[in-house]
Amino acid sequence: MKTCNSESPTPKSTQITTVGPAKIANPIKFGRFVEEDDAVLVNISRRTVEGAPRSRKKPEHTYFEPAGPRDKIYYDPSKTKCAVVTCGGLCPGLNDVIRAIVMAAFHEYKVPSVLGIQYGLAGFIPEQGYDVIELTPDFVSRIHEFGGTVLGSSRGPQDPEAIVDALERMNVSILFMVGGDGTMRAASTVVAEIEKRGLSISVVGLPKTIDNDINYVSPSFGFDTSVETAAMAIKGAHVEATGAPWGIGMVKVMGRDAGFIAAQSALSCQEVNFCLIPEDPFDIYGPKGFLAALDERMKRRGNAVIVVAEGAGQDLLDASGKQDASGNVKLSDIAALLKREILDHFKKQNIEATLKYIDPSYIIRSVPANANDRIYCSFLGIHAVHAGMSGRTGLVISRWNGRYVHIPMGVVTRGKKRINTCSNYWRAVLESTGQPLSMKNDLQEQ
Repeated sequence: MKTCNSESPTPKSTQITTVGPAKIANPIKFGRFVEEDDAVLVNISRRTVEGAPRSRKKPEHTYFEPAGPRDKIYYDPSKTKCAVVTCGGLCPGLNDVIRAIVMAAFHEYKVPSVLGIQYGLAGFIPEQGYDVIELTPDFVSRIHEFGGTVLGSSRGPQDPEAIVDALERMNVSILFMVGGDGTMRAASTVVAEIEKRGLSISVVGLPKTIDNDINYVSPSFGFDTSVETAAMAIKGAHVEATGAPWGIGMVKVMGRDAGFIAAQSALSCQEVNFCLIPEDPFDIYGPKGFLAALDERMKRRGNAVIVVAEGAGQDLLDASGKQDASGNVKLSDIAALLKREILDHFKKQNIEATLKYIDPSYIIRSVPANANDRIYCSFLGIHAVHAGMSGRTGLVISRWNGRYVHIPMGVVTRGKKRINTCSNYWRAVLESTGQPLSMKNDLQEQ
């Protein structure tokens, strides 16, 4: 099975729009400004740069616009009001992003006001009754030491007309929206409503997902922290597995449609023997199924550690038929199925296996960011302020090919990032775990 990302962007699709021409001199006194003709190649392999061997057709290059301060800005800093909102599930680094936006707006541009919108997009709706928070350097000075978001968050769509009404009432010039692909789609509808009304309001997105599955965001902030935290749970599972006869440790991690946390934490620990992800279907029964592979491992070594992403093996379960407030299908519990089948499998052989199950999901997403993510979040927040002040809108801040860049929301929301199970990355996971290349009975190992 081959899992690929969505089609590559075109030169036209990577163009960034603005609310108007930037005519005001940037007040920043230190550092250098980004040249308007600078660009970052989307694809940097020799084949994409030079073309295929013996091909006479010159490849068409696609670029992302570099992030950073420009020498001219659109908004007059002394008359600019910003707003920040965090949406969707929690993720390490949210407070770091908020802090970076506030500090850059106040100290770099001397913006007089940054408002915090409470509890996601619901905070814009008057009927919800949520007050705004005045975000000042003093208020945000230590919030990065804590997990979660000081603004609170929520799921679910809100009327873009009501959101823009609120922005107008509050006289907001720049809105920073922090969230996943659903939030970025919502941000696109807000941008469209702003354009429909002919308003000069910039909307800048900061892409957030603990699953690391947003297109052209490599990696998403908080991912490094989540892997580090998951690794602690996996090490605990390994201790439990090796501390009992016929010991099995199983850890379930987040990963609705993409198994990046499971794969990356398996690589980081090296004690994992099976890594089950949504992109790589498997059978439970049969000569090549998961139980057969586990049986062989247990009889050879006497213990095993299993890491399973929450979205793995959903084809083996009855669909829940339910959705959360964001419209995501509620997943069935793959871990419950595996626990039951594993214990039954060995019981039929008169073997009393010991299975310890750990689910650190909400710990993983609620801890403070580690050092790497903290630095990453700071740069994302700072570049978001630079983008907004220059009048750019309808974009997200990302890191791509080692550079911070501006990516149109339409490119980011076109699809989701997945693990390519034909890639060297997945091969490294298989080599690390020692699990079979396939645990499907109808596929031959190659």
